[in-house]
Amino acid sequence: MSSVLKFPDDLVAQFEPYSPLPGPHDFPSVTLTFACSLDSALSLAPGVQTHLSGPATKSMTHYLRTLHSAILVGVSTAVADDPGLNSRLEGAKHQPIPIILDPKARWDITESSRVVQTARDGKGRAPWILINSKHWDDEAVVNRRGMLQKYGGGYIGIPADESGKFSWRTLLSKLKQELAIDSVMVEGGGNVINSLLEDGESRQFVHNVIVTIAPTWLGKGGVVVSPERKPDASGAYKPPRLSKVKWIPMDEDVVLCGKLSN
Repeated sequence: MSSVLKFPDDLVAQFEPYSPLPGPHDFPSVTLTFACSLDSALSLAPGVQTHLSGPATKSMTHYLRTLHSAILVGVSTAVADDPGLNSRLEGAKHQPIPIILDPKARWDITESSRVVQTARDGKGRAPWILINSKHWDDEAVVNRRGMLQKYGGGYIGIPADESGKFSWRTLLSKLKQELAIDSVMVEGGGNVINSLLEDGESRQFVHNVIVTIAPTWLGKGGVVVSPERKPDASGAYKPPRLSKVKWIPMDEDVVLCGKLSN
């Protein structure tokens, strides 16, 4: 049974400058947060669950989840980790909506998936899965959609580009319109994180970045946060850089907080 987590009040104050933006917006406020090694790796290899966060930073993650309308992960993370995508913070008064990006509708989510069990037990919310619109009438999607609707979740179909990827502008707008989501905590995996950071078009939606850095190296071959260099129309490349940076030591980990300068 998953344990209940506590996050001390003195640390809560440290993260207040990096809370989701208040007020009405055309798109949800986005916080990008993840744990990585000293060589910027998220896991040892694709599809391999790798634990990096210590107890203190794990509690921080569950605290941050209570501040956001939704948690967003890619399908590879959902398949590899079978996550609950809820907050186990002691006294949590809000549970975020799990959002899974699954353009090819390949996640075989069932009643036994942990995120569904968590919703059924009243300890979290049912997930919403974003798929390429062309898969909307697939038999598997129809069957899974009926199961998810029993718990308050479902599927949302949106167009994907020729490579099968979603536009961040389109998917964030859809989350705002369809589910009234005001803030999204993007937690992974590598493809999702890198796509948010690879150019100015996607970076404009990121308001806060909170990264846990673990004191270990995972070595070559891991899943790494290293976005593609995409030059602008003039051919110049402007690397993403954080401003208003704060470093917060938490046990053996260090947490980096900042605002993304586009």
